[in-house]
Amino acid sequence: MEEKKEITIFWFKRDLRMEDNEALAAALASPLPTLLIYIYEPLIWADKHYDNRHRNFVRESLLDLNRSLNHLNTKILSVTHEVIPFFTAIQEKFQIAEVYSTEETGLQITYERDIEFVKYCKDRDILWKEFQNNGVIRGLRNRDTWRKSWYDYMNTPIISPSLNEDDYLSLGNIKIVEKTFQKLTLSVNKHNFQKGGRTEALVWQHSFFNERIKYYSQYISKPEMARYGCSRLSPYLAWGNLSIREVFQRAKRFKTESTHKKQANAFMSRLRWQSHFIQKFEQEPRMEFEAINRGFLDLEQPINVDFITAWKEGRTGYPLVDASLRCVAQTGYINFRMRSMVTSFLTHHLFQHFTTGSKWLARQFLDFEPGIHYGQMQMQAGFTGTNTVRIYNPVKNALEHDSEAVFIKKYVPELAELPTQLAIEPWSITAMEEELYGFKYGVDYPLRIVNIQKTRKTASQKLYGQRKNKLAISEKERILKTHTLTRKK
Repeated sequence: MEEKKEITIFWFKRDLRMEDNEALAAALASPLPTLLIYIYEPLIWADKHYDNRHRNFVRESLLDLNRSLNHLNTKILSVTHEVIPFFTAIQEKFQIAEVYSTEETGLQITYERDIEFVKYCKDRDILWKEFQNNGVIRGLRNRDTWRKSWYDYMNTPIISPSLNEDDYLSLGNIKIVEKTFQKLTLSVNKHNFQKGGRTEALVWQHSFFNERIKYYSQYISKPEMARYGCSRLSPYLAWGNLSIREVFQRAKRFKTESTHKKQANAFMSRLRWQSHFIQKFEQEPRMEFEAINRGFLDLEQPINVDFITAWKEGRTGYPLVDASLRCVAQTGYINFRMRSMVTSFLTHHLFQHFTTGSKWLARQFLDFEPGIHYGQMQMQAGFTGTNTVRIYNPVKNALEHDSEAVFIKKYVPELAELPTQLAIEPWSITAMEEELYGFKYGVDYPLRIVNIQKTRKTASQKLYGQRKNKLAISEKERILKTHTLTRKK
């Protein structure tokens, strides 16, 4: 019987790039040819956190990667399969010596998949080597040294991939196994979301540092202008078209060359906070399901299906809330302040548990990243017991950040013909004004689902009251000790 060809495998997950990919560089440095793979896992992609917009982004990223590999006579073997059966089928054609991948701070479902794969590799004497994901450190117990480690990591040199054709498994060899699997279709229909892939990521990065960053601090809280003034790099970081390190170093160079140092500093600090929230989730992944502060586990938040449905549909009767929810559903993006506001509205004004909306929001965010998503959901819901409870007033936010109702009228078109003040507060319309503008409040646009003056007071009392129980107090100390960044000395 013919001896099987021995190979190394590099498994792409949420690191869809060649550049500055340590795990990939290590795989290519091995003496064996490397097979590049992406496994579209039906079980994971059926999870309620994911949407077709995410699938398209990944497909576009893989197409872009394959274009960059053409000159190396290889490509990524992209298949629709579950992980264990996939590797079993590969083993029938090749001898797998090692598997390389980047650590993934994912959902419970991906964690369980990885546990199963650890056992699979151990039983077959396959060495699985995982490498650190950006600035997130696996197995960390506290943050005493995390800040220094993060900066040390971000300042290490960018890693370039091997351009030696012999380091990759050839197209001919890939075709030997490709027919064994259901190929992942990489074609994508036209859509209104940001496109995936490193080529697109670099275009957005270039426009940010060469033009848009000067508006960063000025526009960051404005729901419409943030679409231009913010970096818009978050989906490319979430799916790994760019590494945090290379973006950090690009910002650092920009800071030395530009007069917009304040904006550069603000942006760089948010890169660190990105890693901070993922690190938090890495250490405490139960945040996907329950309050991080266990003193809030018995807080009663009865489910109100009508409230949740109105919130998801953008029909709460509060124009800025509705505009934000409709916008993210249509475009995959809203700025940080609006993300905080819609979460606050769900968990405070409607007093629904964060899990009633967390998966739905994840499906809307093109840049869905589990660690950031659940860290923010917990904080905005007031479930840390350490942060100030921020109960957002959507009217106040509209007056401050969408004062001309440009964003509101764009995404809530039924209010487009009203004067600015009425578009922000349609409940203040008079009968005469209804006749003048041909608009019937409660018919053309829904009545307010709740009175935010009353709900704000109720939510505040309940959340701050919950903080006083002994478990919440002890949990607060535990959370601060585990997750708080030490101050610079």
